[in-house]
Amino acid sequence: MILRIAPVLVACLSIASPADAYLDQGTGSMLVSAVLGVAAAVALAVKMFWYRLVGFFRGKRPAADK
Repeated sequence: MILRIAPVLVACLSIASPADAYLDQGTGSMLVSAVLGVAAAVALAVKMFWYRLVGFFRGKRPAADK
């Protein structure tokens, strides 16, 4: 199914129309903030996964609430 959709998607994306757009000075800082936010979220997800993976192999179990 992807082999049928891919050529159509490539054809649609290859047709470019001119864009009358203006990027002001704040747009750059907004893009940097978005990239930093995504990087922080990915780093946190990797950190959480890493601790769970290490804990699984070491045999430590999380403390149960009593």
